[in-house]
Amino acid sequence: MLSSTEIARGTQGALGFLRRDPGAPFYFDNSFAACLRSFRVMVLAAPIYGLYLLIYYARVDVAADGWEIAAVEALHYIVDWLLFPVIFYEIARRRGWLERYPRYITALNWIGLPVMFMQLASETAAAVAPALVAALVGYGLQVLSFYWFLMATRMTLGTSWLFSGLLLAVNWVPSLLLLLIVNRFLEITAIAAS
Repeated sequence: MLSSTEIARGTQGALGFLRRDPGAPFYFDNSFAACLRSFRVMVLAAPIYGLYLLIYYARVDVAADGWEIAAVEALHYIVDWLLFPVIFYEIARRRGWLERYPRYITALNWIGLPVMFMQLASETAAAVAPALVAALVGYGLQVLSFYWFLMATRMTLGTSWLFSGLLLAVNWVPSLLLLLIVNRFLEITAIAAS
């Protein structure tokens, strides 16, 4: 598992992108060993995702049973976390960025931890706050996560805003499609009345 020192360093580096700290990318080693190790953040964030799902599924009508939901959501979590690193590897190979790949993916993995807290906050707001407030919180946190991705991309890869935006689309659109497939498979029909 990850040590408390690694967690503190990874979180500090991830937060550095929000502050536009030029040293933020250098909190992350640029080696494939460090990149592979950073996927342990997925395990660290899993309980937060589990809590998010408990709140979400308390609010929706779903046809699937509990075990089916657990299996599908576990697979969804793993595939969603690994999808962009796999897609981006091919982009990095074609653009000659393989030497930047480990640091970039490591940074995105560490950003995934606070973003998971943001998703939990958004879902909690949706469960307890008036609809307008919940929508504003949800959209605000989504914009913040997009900005975070853009800053990490620009600072780690040295890309333009336009190319960073294209990579954001390459990250976000497949995740959205995966979510729609999961919702359809589990037959999530509507938000339950509060």
